[in-house]
Amino acid sequence: MHVAVVGGGISGVTAAYRLRTSLGDDATITVFESADRLGGKLRTIELAGQRYDVGAEAFLARRPEALALAEEAGLGDRITHPTKARSAIRAGGSQVAMPASTVMGVPGSVEAVAGVLSADGRRRVAAEPELPPVRLDDDVALGELLRGRFGDELVDRLVDPLLGGVYAGGADGLGLRATMPALAAALDKGARSLTEAAASLVTASGSGAPVFGTLVGGLGTLVERLVELAKPQVRLNTLVRGLTRLPSGLRLELPGEAVDVDAVLLAVPAPAARRLLTDVAPTASAALSEVEVASMAVVAFALPPDAAVPDTSGVLIGVHEGLAAKAFTFSSRKWAHLGDGPLLVRGSVGRFGEPGALRADDEELVKLVRADLAELTGVTAEPLDTHVMRWGGGLPQYGVGHLAVVARVERAVADVPGLAVAGAALHGVGIPACIATAGAAAKRVTSTVARGAGVPK
Repeated sequence: MHVAVVGGGISGVTAAYRLRTSLGDDATITVFESADRLGGKLRTIELAGQRYDVGAEAFLARRPEALALAEEAGLGDRITHPTKARSAIRAGGSQVAMPASTVMGVPGSVEAVAGVLSADGRRRVAAEPELPPVRLDDDVALGELLRGRFGDELVDRLVDPLLGGVYAGGADGLGLRATMPALAAALDKGARSLTEAAASLVTASGSGAPVFGTLVGGLGTLVERLVELAKPQVRLNTLVRGLTRLPSGLRLELPGEAVDVDAVLLAVPAPAARRLLTDVAPTASAALSEVEVASMAVVAFALPPDAAVPDTSGVLIGVHEGLAAKAFTFSSRKWAHLGDGPLLVRGSVGRFGEPGALRADDEELVKLVRADLAELTGVTAEPLDTHVMRWGGGLPQYGVGHLAVVARVERAVADVPGLAVAGAALHGVGIPACIATAGAAAKRVTSTVARGAGVPK
């Protein structure tokens, strides 16, 4: 029995691990990855002698999947959570503490955002509960909804910076139901205003449990351990150009080669999945063409230990602040295990539809981000080490109607025996969501294989 996993990011390696657990050692599992390494957007490097993440740097700890998988893989003793350092936001030319009591920037009260907004902005927020009740017939553009209820200032100064950290996109290009499902659910249940909906969620989430987590040694250790446990054949620098259906099974078309397998699990970004599904599931391919993607870059610095980096976990930057970076993470302040030695800092650059500074070469990008760091903190110390990591076209944008798009994809794929899809383009861009889609896709593959579907007779 031979199962191909196309894509070696966290979704792909998790799927390979789940397949191995279900199918046993007799199955052949091959991971095909177009890059020269596994891990996708989990990328841990050596920066000034320390292991440091230059892709995803944390996972949502209030979802169970990442924590459970790390424990299952024997990495429970490496799980750690942020320090008590607060984050900040640069808005309206000033830097203030990140407001509490919001849901991705949507406030549960005007007091929650008083330090971020002008007097006019505060008046708009205070008046929102008195507007006609919100009625959601279906999905709605997040920017249109928020700007209509709160005005532009809340979106530009707070909501967009927060969304930019997750999607590298802003409210105007995203849909409510896929990006803020809990808020949409509160409205569906009868909340009359966005303020009321947000307030109910803030109250419900006040458990005191850590929101985020990571692994000492970097998130790349999770990828390494999963590959060790899954024992797949790994083919790096291998682009799968196409898929075709066989009387039983599927054929992968590679440069100068074809590989016939019993099942295929796709765990690649939306553009690659669209291309691969063109012949075997054209309806799914057409649906995925509606998922746009954004690019970004992480510029990492190791600064001298005495550099005067603020005692905050990081700072988000409003879209109209005139800076190239959209955020900084002061990692040595945020994570206790990075607190000794050089001060590790990363700046993030790039928003959907605004390539801006991403057009610069690496050297110029470092200069731009260092200038922004000096503007925000006064720190001008020469870095001991730097690293630029570009993430091109891999961050999906959950537009209006995204859930319907995903439903069309999954229905079409379900009609093809031995085929499954996983990844950030589906039900969430975070690590736990990707792990969940990988588990569901692996379960689909093993169930069809168990029924004999797709297996050569």
